[in-house]
Amino acid sequence: MNPALFAAIAGGVAATGAAASVIGAYTLFNRVIPRQDELRVDVGEMADAKQWEEYIKIIHAEKEKLFARPSEHVTIKSRDGLTLHGDLFSAEIPSKRTAVLFHGYTGCGLNDCATMAESFMERGFNALVVDQRSHGKSEGKFIGFGILDRFDAIKWIDYALERFGENSDIVLYGVSMGASTVLMTSGLDELPKNVKAIIADCAFTSPYDVFTHILKRDYHLPPKPILAINEQICRAKAGYGFRDCTTLQAVKRGACPILFIHGKEDKFVPTVMSKQNFEACTGEKELLLIDNAGHAASLYENKPLYEKTVSEFLAKYL
Repeated sequence: MNPALFAAIAGGVAATGAAASVIGAYTLFNRVIPRQDELRVDVGEMADAKQWEEYIKIIHAEKEKLFARPSEHVTIKSRDGLTLHGDLFSAEIPSKRTAVLFHGYTGCGLNDCATMAESFMERGFNALVVDQRSHGKSEGKFIGFGILDRFDAIKWIDYALERFGENSDIVLYGVSMGASTVLMTSGLDELPKNVKAIIADCAFTSPYDVFTHILKRDYHLPPKPILAINEQICRAKAGYGFRDCTTLQAVKRGACPILFIHGKEDKFVPTVMSKQNFEACTGEKELLLIDNAGHAASLYENKPLYEKTVSEFLAKYL
């Protein structure tokens, strides 16, 4: 999400009183919560131009390998009737292990998760790469920031179990908003025991927390009253509040082992959020912090360390 989205809010609130706060709250809602069909993440939050040149080489090479594999476009229905879309890459040798991968804000599965999907394929997994609600090909008017998407994740898990058998093993992988989705999913009573591990790369603790961080960092504004009003708007229009679920609450359930990953130079979703998630987690857990990595860039900044850590983590539980 580009911090420039908050510029109109800053000007309005600085101007005058309650009316400006309401205007600012509606501005925030209208620019952030409804479906966005263009990338709203500032790549400058991820890396500088020189780093990006190297990252793009990795991304393109891994996409080329993944897209050369046979795939199948699949759909499911969410509990509120949306058609959700995904792309299924089945392992070359039939496998009972499936990774379900979730992308970041205003991204889509095959853009954000192609590198890790290929990595899972090379490990002999099936890879189910999904478009979260209101993203990519999936239906939806409002972005769920993990709070709504956690229920969709259960539907995708159920699909994988129907497709590959009730004795299958499932890994959930997510980056940025997708990482928050998989962590929030871990706290649901409906989480099947087939989910053996979760990998969460640069998760925010809640939308409220990440909005608060950006307002303070870029515009020196407090969350109140803007977020209080915005949360009411979101509940009325999109059906949820920004603190209806947090990753901190979810990981206290200790449902399955979790690998937390974060870049040490992440200024958009602060690294401390993964540290907080790690500390709150009551189950088996690991924390990997990557030097010199900005937001959602850990995999590309140090791919060998990232993949080695993931491989060793998975080997313990699958």
